[in-house]
Amino acid sequence: MSTSHDRITTDPEVMFGKPVVKGTRVPVEHILRKLGAGQSIATILEDHPHLSDADVYAAVRYAADYMAHEEVVPMREDER
Repeated sequence: MSTSHDRITTDPEVMFGKPVVKGTRVPVEHILRKLGAGQSIATILEDHPHLSDADVYAAVRYAADYMAHEEVVPMREDER
């Protein structure tokens, strides 16, 4: 990805290499699932006091950048 993600890191030794907030074991996916379930940033920060709102926003940016580079291959109707 071309965008800098200084708050997000991957390491095969941490959470099986999933992207996490740097210095934590909190996966980007976990933050996104909480947001998707309707939790507020304030609630996420209460549950994870070592995170900052900047970390939550960084997770969303990381996911958006990841999705922007995802390749979609359309299927024909007869392949479904």
